[in-house]
Amino acid sequence: MSRLWLVNIEPGTSDEEIRDFLVKYGFPPFDSIEHEEGDGTRPAAMLTFGGLDPTALGQLQERVHNMYWKKRKLGAQVMRDRFA
Repeated sequence: MSRLWLVNIEPGTSDEEIRDFLVKYGFPPFDSIEHEEGDGTRPAAMLTFGGLDPTALGQLQERVHNMYWKKRKLGAQVMRDRFA
């Protein structure tokens, strides 16, 4: 299982739009998504990929990190489990 933290998403972006965007750049469909609105200036989402190891996700992450999408510069970071 791997998790991707995707930040600075355009407010109001649907789960389907996020999925379609990532699939376009080679990601498999995510298994779950948790949105974090924060103060609304840089909404984020935690995406879980059950069948993908962190190394493979790291290679995919490079494709979308710092990319402009919907007039915003995205940030993408693979989250590592501390006790793995």
